[in-house]
Amino acid sequence: MAETHQDGGAGGDFDLSQFYQIFFEEAGENLDQMEQMLLNLNLETADDEELNGIFRCAHSVKGGAATFGFADVAELTHQMESLLDRLRRHELQPTAAMVDVLLESADASRSLLARHQAGDEGEALPTADLVKRISVLAAGGTLEVQRPAAAPVVPKQEASVSKANLPGPRSLQITVGPLDKPEQADAIQELFRDIPGLGEITPVVSPKAGFRVFQAGTSSTDEELLDLFAFHVSREKVQIEINGEQPRADPGFGFFDGAAGAPAVAGVTPETKVAPEAGFGFFDGSPGAPGVAAEQITAPSVAQEVATVAKVPAKVNPAAVVQPEAATIRVAISKVDQLINLVGELVITQAMLAQNSRALDPAVYQQLLTGLADLDRNTRDLQESVMSIRMIPMSIVFSRFPRMLRDLAGKLGKKVEFVTQGEATELDKGLVEKITDPLTHLVRNSCDHGIEMPAERIAAGKSESGTITLSASHQGGSIVIEVRDDGRGLSRTKILNKARERGIDVSDQMSDAEVWQLIFAPGFSTAAVVTDVSGRGVGMDVVKKNITALNGTVDIDSAEGYGMKVSVRLPLTLAIMDGMSVGVGEEVYILPLSSVIESFQVKADAVSTVGQGSQLVKVRDEYMPVIELEKVFQIPRFDFEKSSDIMVVVEADGSRVALLVDELLGQQQVVVKNLESNYRKVPNVSGATILGDGKVALILDTGALVRRSRH
Repeated sequence: MAETHQDGGAGGDFDLSQFYQIFFEEAGENLDQMEQMLLNLNLETADDEELNGIFRCAHSVKGGAATFGFADVAELTHQMESLLDRLRRHELQPTAAMVDVLLESADASRSLLARHQAGDEGEALPTADLVKRISVLAAGGTLEVQRPAAAPVVPKQEASVSKANLPGPRSLQITVGPLDKPEQADAIQELFRDIPGLGEITPVVSPKAGFRVFQAGTSSTDEELLDLFAFHVSREKVQIEINGEQPRADPGFGFFDGAAGAPAVAGVTPETKVAPEAGFGFFDGSPGAPGVAAEQITAPSVAQEVATVAKVPAKVNPAAVVQPEAATIRVAISKVDQLINLVGELVITQAMLAQNSRALDPAVYQQLLTGLADLDRNTRDLQESVMSIRMIPMSIVFSRFPRMLRDLAGKLGKKVEFVTQGEATELDKGLVEKITDPLTHLVRNSCDHGIEMPAERIAAGKSESGTITLSASHQGGSIVIEVRDDGRGLSRTKILNKARERGIDVSDQMSDAEVWQLIFAPGFSTAAVVTDVSGRGVGMDVVKKNITALNGTVDIDSAEGYGMKVSVRLPLTLAIMDGMSVGVGEEVYILPLSSVIESFQVKADAVSTVGQGSQLVKVRDEYMPVIELEKVFQIPRFDFEKSSDIMVVVEADGSRVALLVDELLGQQQVVVKNLESNYRKVPNVSGATILGDGKVALILDTGALVRRSRH
């Protein structure tokens, strides 16, 4: 169990561990966001907004880690923050080495956080080397970072203004309050203790309840101190004054001691020194006033806020800057799954009511039937809305690949550009989790096998940088994800030769599509050398197996010397699907509508028997295997005069079969129930659903039926 950091004040039994999960989730999001921003950072033209965004991510993680007592994470992210702070202040020029060490530090922070989340099990990742490397990079500027009394985060461009007016260390009185728990201000002491070179601080007795007073010696500016304190105490509750002088105004207005235009503050008593008088620091045309940053002037309403604070300090609003309303809420997946299950039950109940109401006289039960029609419409809308909650954008999956490709390309000595398309395309969360690993292998495969070395590409008349494109799009009731590269493509000759070596029955007359499918054979690899990246023949067969298990398909298109494209087609969701109901004897089965190609009535003489009882049917000059569902599921037949004379053609894994059924009952949306978790795995069945009359209907696994026809 991670150590419990307790509030040292009144009620010392306050346990922060109840907030751990929220912190871990937010820290993970901040590290992911920082990684993406680092990967997208243009080293030559990095702007302030990008650098500030990266800094804020590190600052948030550091502050949270310090609050919850995770000292190792706080120390590492503090060092990252120091380097990032010098970058955002333009004291250093960003370099590739800095990006590398920051990415490595983000990975280390994830590892440390994962260890804390797991209850501090196992050995902690050593970070001393990382900290040392970050410190070396951070010391690359002209600023003497190791100077004892100097603030570690003073920008060059401000030095001429602030330091000119603040020669050497200053003796300050820092007043914090009013606070519900004055002990909250103890975190300020910890900052002085944890940050080298910040200075010294000593608490003194406060003359007023709810306030804490400190004496501090530091060379940092008021603005820098307020930035450091902001995570623990809001800026409005911190007042800084130089010992022996009148209280200083909030430096957020852009003034320093001795700065031109800074008016004196008169008539400030200890009771009112929480804030300056109304209107302090505002002039006509103030956006252009020298020394005042544009972003520091918000609106006249700020002056009114200051006036209110000066008059009624006890009722000050702690949020001086209006925060935007949260656009999202964090909900446990289990709650969403429970909601979807309940909506599924509602859909079944509504179907039952609709079926039972068909025999009612519309003239007599008009009001009831109208209500049922409204229920039908509202249930469908509710179903679509709830299902959309589980749908998440593909950008969640795509976002992990830029970093992976950057590291892999560097390891292989290749130059690769990564392009994504259709990131906003949404897919069911359950599918996203299962598709991530197959896509990871496909992208790695493109980089390792597909993209050539720079010299080889130039010799072939290509640009030295290869391009890997990952795209997602909706096509009908499915989502199609494509992994494309402009590399060397698949070699038909190599694949055929390798297949013959492995004893696979192949011929030179095979079509390209058939040859490409050979790479999905277990253990198949054309790599000449086995590396830690690939070449062991493990992967492509697993890719196909995993995608097939999701009722999906994989297709390959390639041209030697020009590149390769792998297309993965998946259903949009595994929870609710469109199906076709078919009847065989007294039983009802559901076929996934995405697999159904066509249906037709067949005559007995159109079916040919070959081999040991196998049957074929000719459909437009093409022979297809016939599967009799009556025999597959051993369905008893009580109506001996009735026979199966309808065939439904279904497609899976690139092959087609004709299923022999008694009748077509219609199309409908069905709620998929997991048969394996509720009963056991049944051959040729992928799940079950409940029909409107309360009966259970099995959902057929068309992929398994197609594979059955091949044996």
